[in-house]
Amino acid sequence: MKHAPFFLGRQPIVGAKGELVAYELLFRSSHKNKATVFDDIAASAEIINYAFTDLDIESALAGKSGFINVSQALLMSDVLKMLPQQGVVLEIPETVEFTPEVVARCRELRQGGYTLALTQVVALTESQLAVLPFISVVKINVPALCRDDLTVLARRSRLYGAQLLAEKIDTVVEYEFCRDIGFDLYQGYFFARPTILPGHSMQSSSLVPLKLISLIARDAEIEELEDALKHAPDLTMRLLRTVNSVALSRPRKIDSVRGAILVLGRTPLNRLVQITMFARQGRLGAGADPVTQLAVIRGRLMETVAQLLGWSWAVNGAFMIGMLSLVDTLFGHELSEIIIPLNLEENVTQALLHREGQLGLLLQLAEASELEDSSRVSVLMDALGLHDLDAFNRIQLDALRWASSV
Repeated sequence: MKHAPFFLGRQPIVGAKGELVAYELLFRSSHKNKATVFDDIAASAEIINYAFTDLDIESALAGKSGFINVSQALLMSDVLKMLPQQGVVLEIPETVEFTPEVVARCRELRQGGYTLALTQVVALTESQLAVLPFISVVKINVPALCRDDLTVLARRSRLYGAQLLAEKIDTVVEYEFCRDIGFDLYQGYFFARPTILPGHSMQSSSLVPLKLISLIARDAEIEELEDALKHAPDLTMRLLRTVNSVALSRPRKIDSVRGAILVLGRTPLNRLVQITMFARQGRLGAGADPVTQLAVIRGRLMETVAQLLGWSWAVNGAFMIGMLSLVDTLFGHELSEIIIPLNLEENVTQALLHREGQLGLLLQLAEASELEDSSRVSVLMDALGLHDLDAFNRIQLDALRWASSV
């Protein structure tokens, strides 16, 4: 029997240095229904089997952990044996009643190699204290607490040897406070929100990739591309390495920028420039930097959805819009200040600055999926004429795999 349709949500979890370490995975029984599939044991087994076997979520995570919320009924059932012991963290919500039977079950799971987390914690009750020896991660609901209470709760939780995860972190101020009092992990959108720097001009080295993107978008002559690349030696070296890679199976080595551009082509060059711009601007390596990962995932997701919809006219633009939609976060400037000088096509500019047009709807869909807003995803899918939820889930996971591979 075919599984019931579900929406796959995902939210990054980062470490103390802002590096990407895990994703929280959210399974909704329908993209029009807020109830989780884990409210029903039969549905849980169906979705777990489909997600980890057919969709192969493990490979999409590329070595990062997946946090999965479990109900009390699911926690006590044998369905959990369908989940891999490694790479999965079982989140126990605040609604679970820690009876002696539940505590014993947590002990059994921990001894069996499973990793457990408490989520939405705002205080440590007596029943929670009983289960803490078997808990590896305590997820604290930061906005629900004042700073003094948050500090005390973090200190108490730390006594049991668990890692501390700060939930619902949306600002740099919240992140820095939690970091200062010793949190290990963070979840929220603070890393993808721009910090605007008034009166702060962009460095000239940062402008080179943006100039290249503008040149490629308006189909500039190769001589202009060559000249721009002369001012970006790291981009030039990466271009040459890419073209000379085994994957291209060239019978001879390419040793000039002109030759590399001709062989690679403008569209792959545009992607290379965009990804490198994020990778070198960030503090971390591309594979660990959450903003770089988010930009690449967003670009790939939008590109693939455009292909699925048959938008041949928009495939390249969709990828670029996904990437450029986060340049305000990357450079710390208003998006309009960065985008308008690029002189991009009108439909691209309108999508980026106002989320308008078909490409704007597609960008909204990508953003809604990142926010785990299943109702909004449903509305946008309908507006775009995309009705295959399974296909969209596969596209999300393909984007994760692709981002890890590049």
